[in-house]
Amino acid sequence: MAVDGVYETVVKSPMGDQKATLTVKADGGSWTGTQVGAMGTAEITDGVVDGDTIKWSMNITVPMPMTLTNEATIDGDTITGTVTAGAFGSFPLTGTRVS
Repeated sequence: MAVDGVYETVVKSPMGDQKATLTVKADGGSWTGTQVGAMGTAEITDGVVDGDTIKWSMNITVPMPMTLTNEATIDGDTITGTVTAGAFGSFPLTGTRVS
């Protein structure tokens, strides 16, 4: 699908830029994958594909246990969106498809 790929992403968080590699594999209206970065590897859960928009959740343990909710739009090889970290607020996500 048009959203499939590996993306090098950056989230602008209060802890500084958080770089990660996001892998997206769509299957109809859903998708699976992983996000790998300096804070570890997180499995994607609740992945939804709606046209060029993807939504997902991730359970992380570093720097503290929490669930992140995410939404992003893919336009060609560019991904832009938002990561929401509960009471900590929302942060911008940007990136580029590398494969």
